[in-house]
Amino acid sequence: MNFKKLMIGAVVAVSALTMLAEATARPAGGNRSIGRQSQNVSRMPPAPAPAPAPRQAAPAPAPAAPNAMPAKRPSMWKGILGGALLGLGLGALFSHLGIGGAMAGILSTMLMLALLAGAAYFIFRMFRRKSQPAVAPSAFGGGFNGNNNASAYAPPAGGGTPEIGSRLQPEQPYQPVPAAPAPHTPWGVPGDFDAVSFLRVAKSNFIRLQAAWDKGDTADIREFTTPEVFAEMKMQINERGAQKDYTDVVSIEAELLGIETSETEYLASVKFTGMIKPAPDALAEPFNEVWNLAKPVSGASGWLLAGIQQLA
Repeated sequence: MNFKKLMIGAVVAVSALTMLAEATARPAGGNRSIGRQSQNVSRMPPAPAPAPAPRQAAPAPAPAAPNAMPAKRPSMWKGILGGALLGLGLGALFSHLGIGGAMAGILSTMLMLALLAGAAYFIFRMFRRKSQPAVAPSAFGGGFNGNNNASAYAPPAGGGTPEIGSRLQPEQPYQPVPAAPAPHTPWGVPGDFDAVSFLRVAKSNFIRLQAAWDKGDTADIREFTTPEVFAEMKMQINERGAQKDYTDVVSIEAELLGIETSETEYLASVKFTGMIKPAPDALAEPFNEVWNLAKPVSGASGWLLAGIQQLA
């Protein structure tokens, strides 16, 4: 029984160590900035942040039914007849309350005169409104703008008064348009430089270095790295011991950022992006880093990896 528990514990420990090794596996250089660093790369602006999601549009109000009947206007005669009946009713009420016939007649006459004056004023305003033409709102939002533009103030067809806001369009939701990142302009690249062939070889060396890093092949690493970078990588390989790393480059893209020239050497900065798997059964993860490749101005020496620069 104890032996069985011991075996289960050993299997769990080995599995945990394996998972830990896979989780900590890193590409060549250990995701660190090592060796030569380019000041031009450090001064590059960061990548733009993702645009916020646009706000949702408010539901537009439902349009009015085309066959809807207009509201019926109250009749003026109904008000006049109602006033007359109200006067007669008041006279009867005064008689019922014991007010004498003479006083009741005077009060009823005064109320009737007041009602007739109100009805006359109502009729006068109604006929005055019909005699004035309807005025359309100005094209600049209403009001007099001082230019006596006849077309801007022409009444609508049919002579009716336009409904307020009938020509306004529903407010559209604000949708910010993300600004497209400006294309990068490489610095210091000669006009006759074969950038296509250079980047093709650079991607091949990137994959080759990952394979040498996984196996711990320091002899192969020494062939295309400067002494400074080789010393750093060898130290990291010695620190991890006999454990092998796993680096599967699923996809890779390369961009020449620029070439710096000094009295003794050239320094080309290449930005590598793509997807990489740190374990056989792991999901591919994105990578984004710059390799600084150095080459002497004089002599036939090729490009060597002089530094790895992580982007902020």
